[in-house]
This record gives sequence, C-alpha cells and structure tokens, in this order.
Amino acid sequence: MSRTAFRTLLPLIAALFALYFIWGSTYLVIRVGVESWPPLMMAGLRFFVAGVIMFTFLLLRGHKVPSMREWLSAGIIGVLLLAVGNGLVTVAEHLEVPSGIAAVMVATVPLFTLCFSRMWGMPNSRLEWTGVAIGLFGIVLLNTGSNLSGNPWGALLILIASLSWAFGSVLSARVTLPKGLMAGAAEMIVAGVVLLVTSRLSGEHLTQVPSPSGFMALAYLVVFGSMIAISAYMFLLKTVRPAIATSYAYVNPVVAVLLGISFAGESLSLIEWISLGVILSAVLLVTLGRFVFKPKPAKLDKVEV
Repeated sequence: MSRTAFRTLLPLIAALFALYFIWGSTYLVIRVGVESWPPLMMAGLRFFVAGVIMFTFLLLRGHKVPSMREWLSAGIIGVLLLAVGNGLVTVAEHLEVPSGIAAVMVATVPLFTLCFSRMWGMPNSRLEWTGVAIGLFGIVLLNTGSNLSGNPWGALLILIASLSWAFGSVLSARVTLPKGLMAGAAEMIVAGVVLLVTSRLSGEHLTQVPSPSGFMALAYLVVFGSMIAISAYMFLLKTVRPAIATSYAYVNPVVAVLLGISFAGESLSLIEWISLGVILSAVLLVTLGRFVFKPKPAKLDKVEV
C-alpha cells in the first residue's frame, strides 16, 4: 500500500472505530454516569458542554453563525435526536435497564426510519418490509426476556427514544440545517438547554458531589461520545456510501453487550441472545434492501421551517 493510500485510508478507519466502539461504549458509560448524576441533568450537561465547545471552535475557524431559520431547524432535530432520543435512553438506564439491552433496543432505529420514510413517499422493497416485520418480532421477543419484562417503563422509554431518533433522522434531510459540523453543534446546544430545563422542572438535583467515576463518565460522553463520534459520523456521510456510515446500527449492540457483560456484570438470557440475533438480522435485511436492491428514488419535498 502506498503512503498516499494509507493516509487516505487512516481517517476512514479512525472514523469507523469511533462509530463502532466509541458509540457502542457510551451505553456502558451512561450506566456508570447515572449512578452519580440525575439522568436528565447528565444528558443535558453532556450535550450543552459539547455543543458550546464545538460551536466556539467552529466560529474561531471562520464558520458563520447559523441564521434564525437554521437554528430553528437544528433545534427541532436536536430535540428529536438528542433530547428525546438519547435523553430517554439515559433515563431508562437510570431505571436499571442494562446497557446492553438498551443498545439492542436502539438497534431498531433503521427499521423505524424505513417506516417514517414512507410518510414522504419513499418507495421500499419487499426485502426491506420483510426486515421490518422480523425486527418487530425481535422487539416482542426481547420484551419477554427477564431484563425488560420486569421493567415495562424502561422498555417503553427506549421504544419512544428509538421512534424519536428515527423520525428526527428522516426529517433532518428535509429541513434547512447549518452547514457541516455547525449543524451538530447547534443541535447539541439546543438539546442540552431543553434537557437541563426539563431536569430542573422535574425536580432533579444533586444530593451529593458526583464520584470521580461520575465525572469521568460525563467527560467521556462530552469528548468522545458527542464531539468525536458526531464529527466522525459527519465525515463518513461525506466520504463513504450510506450503507457503511450507518453500519454502526448492527455493530454497536454487540459492542455494548460484550462491554456490559465484561465490566458491569450484566447478563443476557437465551431468549435475549436470540432476540439480539433476530434484530440484527432484520437491520441487515433493511440495509440490503435499501442499498443493494434499491427501488427507484422518489422526489423528496423540503419541509419549510
């Protein structure tokens, strides 16, 4: 391999590593964090701090301040993806949903994304709909396992979070967002503010100073889980096929499950292992249906925000 080819490939490998392992590890880190922090407060601090740092850095690099229209669009997407999508997952883990199980539930996002895409007239293949049907069966199967059957509220919160993330992902392609990484920074700032206000209104407060592990978890989520991973995702969307960029959906759950078993003493029952296989197979079918046997594209309409 030539030196030029290696320099081209290295950023791609680093970006994929960030998505596969950093995003996969955040489920375990969230579980560690909520042992010291109230869940909404921690999620709010995570995104607000990360967003402000990225926003300041981008301004110093010469990026323009988003317009009011772009701020509004970024706010809507930030609330759907981060405040509701990630915030409810954080609350669910605070309710003692194992980190690995949370990641398996979130793996259903591509299935729900397919369903929401249909609302804007995007055609779907039979293979994709087969994947959705199998995925829904996997969700039902997963909820019969011991980790979720005794925690219906946690399961419901993660389901709502997955639906919100999927809807926000589809909507983000149809609204006017800030350019490049500024979109992620603006989304994190708005989501952070919404989460912190919600935390305050819900009566969350610190009963004691968070432990060192709590501070380390928050720092990891700010730097690695938000700033680095989001930047890596934006880079991949610009440089590789979407099938590669979104492949994290069936890698993250495996990483999260293995980390939870290895470091947090979590365990999955036989039915939950089967559910993991069913859901990941469903996501793979949807990916194949979308990018291998792709139907004719439909014209997408922009949503005026």
